[in-house]
Amino acid sequence: MKNLKFLAVAVIALASASLAQAQVIVTNTSSVSVNTAIPDGNPGGMSSTTSFSGVQGTITDVSVNLTISGGFNGDLYAYLSGPSSGFTILLNRVGVTSGNSFGYGDSGFNNITLSDSSANNIHNYQSDSPIMSGGQLTGIWAPDGRNIDPQSSPSSFDTASTSTDFSSFVGGAPNGNWTLFIADMSSGGQATLVSWGLTVVTVPEPQTWVLVAGGVGVLLALNRRRKL
Repeated sequence: MKNLKFLAVAVIALASASLAQAQVIVTNTSSVSVNTAIPDGNPGGMSSTTSFSGVQGTITDVSVNLTISGGFNGDLYAYLSGPSSGFTILLNRVGVTSGNSFGYGDSGFNNITLSDSSANNIHNYQSDSPIMSGGQLTGIWAPDGRNIDPQSSPSSFDTASTSTDFSSFVGGAPNGNWTLFIADMSSGGQATLVSWGLTVVTVPEPQTWVLVAGGVGVLLALNRRRKL
């Protein structure tokens, strides 16, 4: 019985240490200054890459910041690809619907944040009380998520799924290259990718020495109490 009691205490201690370690989260950020014109009316677009290295743990959340000037927002198509199989449609000709074949004519985005935490999808931002700064959209928005050809018929955008979001990165490894691709799908009006930022939240794996130390510490404390 004595050994079983000590074993039970050790198991509890190890579980507690594991739980405490699991609550630790690490936020990793990268900011990229680009200041490059997006090829007008060219589906080949352009890309910008940033990377992480030495980050411990697995991904629990991802978000992107975008600053774009000029052009027409309804012309833009953008996605984020990660170091493994993750893939998110950030913009897909915002505003294009069966009733609007050209999309929104606003010019640029002022440090918008694209995050799964928002309930408002950026594709329809004009109908969601948008906050404008200097004539450009700002605030936090859910990514477009419509994984369809940006040159699809306008009616296709009405029924397209919005599920190609940041959840595809969850559980993956953060280290390696992250690439932002952006293209202007219709001629007229020059847009510029000013900058973009990437935030990747990870949860480190529990360390064996932490678990062992927690269990041993409880056992030693209990043993001292028995000797008093």
